[in-house]
Amino acid sequence: MKRAFIMVLDSFGIGATEDADRFGDVGADTLGHIAEACAKGEADHGRKGPLNLPNLTRLGLVKAHEGSTGKIAAGMDGNAEVIGAYARAHELSSGKDTPSGHWEIAGVPVLFDWGYFSDQENSFPQELLDKLVKRANLPGYLGNCHSSGTVILDQLGEEHMKTGKPIFYTSADSVFQIACHEETFGLDKLYELCEIAREELTEGGYNIGRVIARPFVGDKAGNFQRTGNRHDLGGRAAGADRAAEAGRRENGHVVSVGKIADIYANCGITKKVKATGLDALFDATIKEMKEAGDETIVFTNFVDFDSSWGHRRDVAGYAAGLELFDRRLPELMELVGEDDILILTADHGCDPTWTGTDHTREHIPVLVYGPKVKPVRSVTVKPSRTSARLLRNTLVRLTWNMAKPCSEVIARWRTAIRAYDL
Repeated sequence: MKRAFIMVLDSFGIGATEDADRFGDVGADTLGHIAEACAKGEADHGRKGPLNLPNLTRLGLVKAHEGSTGKIAAGMDGNAEVIGAYARAHELSSGKDTPSGHWEIAGVPVLFDWGYFSDQENSFPQELLDKLVKRANLPGYLGNCHSSGTVILDQLGEEHMKTGKPIFYTSADSVFQIACHEETFGLDKLYELCEIAREELTEGGYNIGRVIARPFVGDKAGNFQRTGNRHDLGGRAAGADRAAEAGRRENGHVVSVGKIADIYANCGITKKVKATGLDALFDATIKEMKEAGDETIVFTNFVDFDSSWGHRRDVAGYAAGLELFDRRLPELMELVGEDDILILTADHGCDPTWTGTDHTREHIPVLVYGPKVKPVRSVTVKPSRTSARLLRNTLVRLTWNMAKPCSEVIARWRTAIRAYDL
């Protein structure tokens, strides 16, 4: 295999998993419910009509969704010719969060339980807060609760600007989030505070998946906006340094576009490219694909599906984003060379019609395209051995980022994507 291009449509689930009852997510269906709303005319804001995804449909999205839910998504073509291999994947990891989903994509399921801050108010241990105040020389802190990231800015943003106290908050995910104003608090100071928080959480044994810097701008409630300077500080999978070194010895390259490098704690990443917004991420991805040499992975996370539309329960926005992605998808496909492979997948669900604002436990699509990938036309989602070998080889290369022997990576993907004969 020459090159691999991996595109993560963050939060794009295709129907509840068999264990969704453990998460309160029975019936969740990100794609299906968006399509249903569009077909009913309930998502005609900035777009109109049934959900229109002809290119994703040709790659097998509708078939993969049908395999997950037993039905064809409303308004979509279940009889369209499929030109790629497709499958649905059931996450093995114990959570439904970003690190778990991405680590499992790279062959390392998170089979342990993350730590969580479950109390809705006074969410963080006082000992931890005291250490952060002392080490970072803070005048105090605000928040200390569960909240939506946009809501808490309206509630506490003005007080933060007046007092210089950072806003600490969390959610149902394993996360410690810090919101600070880029100008009055300072971006570098925010990043430094997040580094301190990451250290304290790790040293304290809290087992928290991510610390997230949430910078924002604006001058009053109602016009605060989060910026594109978000920074995630994740944990590291055991043995990641060894895997990264193995990749370097093979002269391989892994290009991160978007937040991929943050999710993998920069392990095994040879180049980082930042971009904000769906179009900008597409543009950056296309540029890196054009420049990619042999033995290169271009790995992109399209975060807007999750952060801008999934968590905010914006059905019309999510639908419009999917349609934009679909319109631009041929630009990626035409760059796939004879020995290349393009994989479209996700990390978890985030059904914008679901209660609350958190992720949903769903199957994710695995759509595989390339000149040597034989089309699949079976609802049982059984691609050819050729496409399976191409996927297997891609996952072997991904062990540069994470840290498990290749045989174990393949064994786990054999289980996770049962339709693939690896």
